[in-house]
Amino acid sequence: MQTGLYVAVSSQMALEKRMNTLADNVANSSTVGFRATEVKFNQILGDTRPTKVSFVSEGKEFLNTNNGGLTQTGNQLDFAIKGDAWFQIETPGGGQALTRDGRFTMTETGDLVTLRGYPVLDAGGAPIQLNSQASEIKVGADGSIHQDGTQVAALGLYEANFANGFSRHDNSAVIPNSAPEPVVDRFDVGVMQGYVEESNVNPVQEMSQLIMVSRAFENISALMRDSETSLGEAIKTLGGSK
Repeated sequence: MQTGLYVAVSSQMALEKRMNTLADNVANSSTVGFRATEVKFNQILGDTRPTKVSFVSEGKEFLNTNNGGLTQTGNQLDFAIKGDAWFQIETPGGGQALTRDGRFTMTETGDLVTLRGYPVLDAGGAPIQLNSQASEIKVGADGSIHQDGTQVAALGLYEANFANGFSRHDNSAVIPNSAPEPVVDRFDVGVMQGYVEESNVNPVQEMSQLIMVSRAFENISALMRDSETSLGEAIKTLGGSK
């Protein structure tokens, strides 16, 4: 009976983690460039001789790599990425992070930055510097930036392996545990000027899953209470026998 309680506890831990990711996804369903978090659960076999009992793992988070929808803004400093790649930005702590939020702006000194003021980096990892006096900015599909007919910089596009884990950061950004690499010779990846990518979260689907997971959590809680009651009654009965 105690083994059943342990299995139920492992299930609750997994369900709680899934509820947290679903709630975060729903909260960011309108966040530009946000990519949903999914969780993969595995079976863990516990050796309780003479039988083996299946427990639920805590779960491993991974990013949903589906692209979000595109919205045309007409802003010359709004960019969306076509394909599976990322912009790289410099965080306040001096590190780098990846983002799909291409709503950039230019400072008075010509620095290309995010809406939060984080520098946008080129393929070499250096901050992008523009001419603040130029009248028009044109960006090609390869990320090359032209002002007054001359190329002055290029947006860095990066690919990353998130299999080893990642952490979230401001600006819809993520920091992979494995170092990202610049995109080279990828015809399926490009930049679209005057567009932004919306969140890839389907709020209706996520809310439905959140309700289902919440109900499952409540059902397991009720089952655990019944099991504890039955265990208590059994102890009273057997403990009182002579």
